[in-house]
Amino acid sequence: MLTIDFEASCLPRDGRSFPIEVAVADLDGNCRSWLIAPAPAWNGWTWTEEAEALHGLRRDQLVRDGQRPDQVMREVNAVVAGRRVIADHHLDQRWLATLAEASGIAPTFRIGHVSELLDVHCPSAGTLERATAKADLLVSKRHRAAADARWLAIVARDLIVAAEAQAAPLFAWSGANTSLQKLPSAA
Repeated sequence: MLTIDFEASCLPRDGRSFPIEVAVADLDGNCRSWLIAPAPAWNGWTWTEEAEALHGLRRDQLVRDGQRPDQVMREVNAVVAGRRVIADHHLDQRWLATLAEASGIAPTFRIGHVSELLDVHCPSAGTLERATAKADLLVSKRHRAAADARWLAIVARDLIVAAEAQAAPLFAWSGANTSLQKLPSAA
């Protein structure tokens, strides 16, 4: 499983927004991010000072340091390579579609929502609270794609580990005899 996050020129409520940064993280903490140069098709789309203040990226920085949308889309597809991808907001799927359209390259994956993970693993409120508190501690600065993808990966990993520990049997049959032996506790 991978997590993904996009930063954008603005929120859709403020106008036509386009993706400016994307990051993908795995549950082991590895992360890859890309600055996205504005596509010519996005000329005239909205850029807000509010969004810029939040993510700290300037449009001229994207023009100078960003990669073309087609290059980013190819590389994101390669990194994902058939794995499940989740995000913490439905807008990430919208920005993926915007990037794909500008690049002329279809995404090879769909972005699921973190709620799908919650539905499968059914964490308690305490488990979810501990996972988010740990992610907050380990990723102190947010609103950049890499940091936000890492934050979600930490939460996802901890929810999966907690669910596996809860599902692990405490007793198992021991060989040919019929006695139960306690298994080592899951950490």
